Amino acid sequence: MVTVSVLLTIDIPQSHSLKEKRGVIRPLVERLRTRLHVTAAETGLQERVDAAQVGYAVVSRDAATARAVAEEAHRFAEDYLIGRGEIIDAAIEETVLR
Repeated sequence: MVTVSVLLTIDIPQSHSLKEKRGVIRPLVERLRTRLHVTAAETGLQERVDAAQVGYAVVSRDAATARAVAEEAHRFAEDYLIGRGEIIDAAIEETVLR
């Protein structure tokens, strides 16, 4: 079994309130969950109005599938954020359990 965990740091320059930030981050997290079937959540920078951290994870029998889904989720997040925000960092961790 392989898990790929990704932590995205997102800059949201047009956000000036937590409500505006939630309007960007909540739909992203929900779409990652429903469209790509990954586990996703806002995991950090909750006190900041202009930035967020979103983490997601993929579990699969084989590494190639886990990596492919994680990369697809990353591309989806980049596309979703066009005009809303920008991914400024992505930390990726892969764990293989035997």
